[in-house]
Amino acid sequence: MCFITYYTNEHLNEYYMTRSIEIVKRHYALREDKDYKMPSRATSHSAGYDFYNLTGEDILIPAGEWSKAITTFHKASMAQDEVLKIYPRSSFGFKHQTVLVNSVGIIDSDYYNNEQNEGEIYVKFWNYGDKEMVIPAGTAFCQGIFQKYLITDSDSFDGQLRCGGIGSTT
Repeated sequence: MCFITYYTNEHLNEYYMTRSIEIVKRHYALREDKDYKMPSRATSHSAGYDFYNLTGEDILIPAGEWSKAITTFHKASMAQDEVLKIYPRSSFGFKHQTVLVNSVGIIDSDYYNNEQNEGEIYVKFWNYGDKEMVIPAGTAFCQGIFQKYLITDSDSFDGQLRCGGIGSTT
């Protein structure tokens, strides 16, 4: 048996949305800063896009404590069946005993351009070590990896559409 499904161009554009990382509108002025860095891959075989400390100052995380929410100044768009996973730089755990508070940041496709914060990506670190952690201004502090995901064959979404930012789907 063969099934043929017809999609409108509008549906295809929504489903196959181009994948991108963009600066959040309220931070557009940063683009003029000579030290501004767009998230980028370090090598041609790197899976992750490095996000940089663009705060203009060093970020200090005291020993045994959590950082404040740190903005990446960016948002990400992707297809409906994709997710952006945010991880700390691998050296943070090995050299500095520092991890993300939520282990892995999950950025869903509908987080992009949400009403609450335009999809701005934030991270929080936990320094479980015995020395203060310093993230110098301009250095990479986390990385994002785009991935496809699957849903169950019996999935029947009947929830609400996202209308907010961090934690809005709970």
